[in-house]
Amino acid sequence: MDVNGERVAVDVGSDGIEVDGERLEARLEAVDGTPIVLVTLGGRSHRLAVVRGEGRGRYTLWSDGHRFEVEALDERRRVIADMTGAQAARSGPAPLVAPMPGLVVRVSVQVGDQVQAGQSLVVMEAMKMENELRSTAAGTVASLRVQPGQAVEKGAVLVELRES
Repeated sequence: MDVNGERVAVDVGSDGIEVDGERLEARLEAVDGTPIVLVTLGGRSHRLAVVRGEGRGRYTLWSDGHRFEVEALDERRRVIADMTGAQAARSGPAPLVAPMPGLVVRVSVQVGDQVQAGQSLVVMEAMKMENELRSTAAGTVASLRVQPGQAVEKGAVLVELRES
């Protein structure tokens, strides 16, 4: 599994999961009619908002105000993806797009700002949760397409970046 670009070894069994060699008791419970999943890991409960992304095994997860881009592939598909270069990094920074409909709460950058990978660009409210949207690569803010208080649809371009 890849989480925000980092490889994490996850093995799911009938009695729990193993994450990077650490065994945890786990339980999932979907909240009917919502994208919310209640996850219990090692006795601690977490509320996740889960939205399926584009492509096999891709998801965006929100938990406690943090956003995670996840790709979960079984071992066979992971090997095939690695061999075919499907995981090759994009050249240059990608624009920041809204992962779901919501309201822009805060824009943390201005045109011309230099940003680093992982830096906060926009905070959106969706499903009564604030979600911090971060840059996937270093670059320079080329344009802002939104302002605080603006409602946006899923897929709307929020911030355009260019190579520094």
